[in-house]
Amino acid sequence: MSDTKKLGRPRNFDYDNALLQAMSVFWVKGYDGASMRDLTGAMGISGPSLYAAFGDKRDLYLKTIDHYCSADACTPLVALEGEEDIEKALHAFLSEVIRSATAHESGAKGCFLASSVVACVGHVDGVGERVDAAIDDTEKRLTARFEREIQKGTLPPTFPARERAALLFDIRQGYMFRGRAGWSSDRMQKDVADRVRMLLST
Repeated sequence: MSDTKKLGRPRNFDYDNALLQAMSVFWVKGYDGASMRDLTGAMGISGPSLYAAFGDKRDLYLKTIDHYCSADACTPLVALEGEEDIEKALHAFLSEVIRSATAHESGAKGCFLASSVVACVGHVDGVGERVDAAIDDTEKRLTARFEREIQKGTLPPTFPARERAALLFDIRQGYMFRGRAGWSSDRMQKDVADRVRMLLST
């Protein structure tokens, strides 16, 4: 048996791009509203190729959630964690949230998890666990960023790190909701400085 046969036929499409296109379909139409024809058409692949590379519709949906959580949802967190000055870090986080809510490469607005995925919790196996994990991981990382400032002495020992992390998460979701509603980046950016001051108030 040749090496080619052992490995199977090579893919003739961009896996990550196909996954992004599938996410766009689910984002707009929801899980139930997205047909296999919608998905294969957007992804530019045949039904057999979709099943071979991604599994069935549920498997594909879960893969789009995992992709969003590991890439898009983490971008604001990376901005927050990479900036040493906490005020600048919060500005960077919220600015990246707004960019994601209004200028996502898929063309969709808002947050994939909040706009589409949460509607499937309890209806599609595996979704609820992923949403819970995404919320928990995000709040832990936000809390750790505030706690880092407490350890540095730039925030007082009594600073409510966990509570402000939860507030920051909720502010993020509010921006995502506004993005979904069609608010512009410029319109949302006007409030960023006020929200940063509120988050750091002692």
